[in-house]
Amino acid sequence: MGRLETRCGSGQEGPEPGVVAAGAAYDMDSGKICRARGFVRDFLSDARCRRGVDVPEGALEIAQLVVSELATNVCKYAPGPCLLDLEVDGSTLGITMWDSGSVLPSAHQGDPARAGHHGLEIVLAVCTSFEVRREPLGKRVHVQISLCDGLFDGPVRPTALTGPSTG
Repeated sequence: MGRLETRCGSGQEGPEPGVVAAGAAYDMDSGKICRARGFVRDFLSDARCRRGVDVPEGALEIAQLVVSELATNVCKYAPGPCLLDLEVDGSTLGITMWDSGSVLPSAHQGDPARAGHHGLEIVLAVCTSFEVRREPLGKRVHVQISLCDGLFDGPVRPTALTGPSTG
């Protein structure tokens, strides 16, 4: 399926004045993870070049890593349709990923001897917020990343909401 739709805007076109947003839909499999990373890179490069958003290189790399980890989880636990929404509001990048899987992600306890299953630990370590919402169909994961160079507040505590999304 690949990217179906992209919407970008600021002011009257975007959800709120000063917000730059874009979305893409994928039929997620391992081949689409690279496309999702590229979508993030292109979105942030566009926000930097055309809209004057300050996007440090480190934040660009972190955003691609986070999307890669979230997309990998979709491939492993909920292959099929996936929606990826990006939104820059000031110095924060919001990343929202919806998939049709009903199982909410949970982080494992740190274990340096464990091989694999570190993706959510990585996401929690680099994001300033993390939230999971159960939807009538599937779930929606929303994270935020600071675009301020070097400003990562460290690990966040996940918030799992078990009811349908209200917004």
